[in-house]
Amino acid sequence: MRGQDWIEDAGALFEAAMFGGDSSALERSDEVLDAVEAPLSMARGKVLHVRFLEDRDENSQELVLFERAAELYQRLGEASGEAEALFWIGCWHQVVKGDSAAGRPYFERSYALAKSVDDRMTMSYAVRHLGFADRDAGHFEQARERLTESVRLRREIGFRAGEAAGLVALAYLAAETGGSSEALHHLDEAQSVAESCGAKAVCGWIEEARTVIRS
Repeated sequence: MRGQDWIEDAGALFEAAMFGGDSSALERSDEVLDAVEAPLSMARGKVLHVRFLEDRDENSQELVLFERAAELYQRLGEASGEAEALFWIGCWHQVVKGDSAAGRPYFERSYALAKSVDDRMTMSYAVRHLGFADRDAGHFEQARERLTESVRLRREIGFRAGEAAGLVALAYLAAETGGSSEALHHLDEAQSVAESCGAKAVCGWIEEARTVIRS
């Protein structure tokens, strides 16, 4: 249903409650409006996150929006949406605040909830960032397993740009643990995947990674 349709539906429910005496319309109206607000909150939060990545200017409203989305999706019984919102809450803690330990429980809950409904896209994000949390904690083998799982999930669903990004993460981890040849192999594979799907930004990450690893 398009946004305008949701608004019209909510308006009709208001009329039914206000003038028709249908008290049940109020509860149905809440559900309709929650279904509008949840994805809108998520979308606004994502925009703020990308802006943070560009200018590193923290905006606390990002967390508020993701928490609101999680609350609304839980109320609606939409596990996939809730799982995604939980992932982004974890991302706020890990990426914006630099606190992987604080983000970990949100990634774990996100992964478990996404798995329960076979949402492999969200699973791939959650397990990827659990891998980053493991790396930050010095648990390199577990980090490798999780980053590898993320790449596998993305291959399964045809998320090619995400697959390439995952290979870049594996390359950095390999380099960090002394496997420079393995790291360059991951980057070669990432380059091939990224070029095949037109992921220009990821191609830039690959070139940057090559420079870092070879230095």
